[in-house]
Amino acid sequence: MKTEQLTKFKQLFEEQKKGLLYSYKWVNEDFKVNADEMSDEMDLTSAELEQSMRMRLRSREAFFIKKIDEALNKIQAGTFGVCERCEEDIELSRLEVRPTTHLCIHCKEAEEIMETRSADGRKSKSVGMKGNLRSA
Repeated sequence: MKTEQLTKFKQLFEEQKKGLLYSYKWVNEDFKVNADEMSDEMDLTSAELEQSMRMRLRSREAFFIKKIDEALNKIQAGTFGVCERCEEDIELSRLEVRPTTHLCIHCKEAEEIMETRSADGRKSKSVGMKGNLRSA
């Protein structure tokens, strides 16, 4: 990969990480629940739902920051843009759409096919036998 392309991706990752870290700080400071405002069960339920949604968002952001750090480390090591499975170059068009990817499109498609086979209802050997439950 060309140096200018690597520089572009590095800047993109650093900007995304900075934005996520700023957002994380803002969410923590601005969305604290005030106990005095919890006058009834509806307020409490609403506050709990909002807190749950914020926690899911933070979890997703933390995962994305981890992926950004991994990509920055790969840039540093000179392995950014190389598929972790087949070790071929990942197409630039794929990296532009999904910069934190670690698999080329062919390896990702193969992975998704394997995931579909195990998730589409085919019987897993660890699940046991269906239909052997006796009714009481």
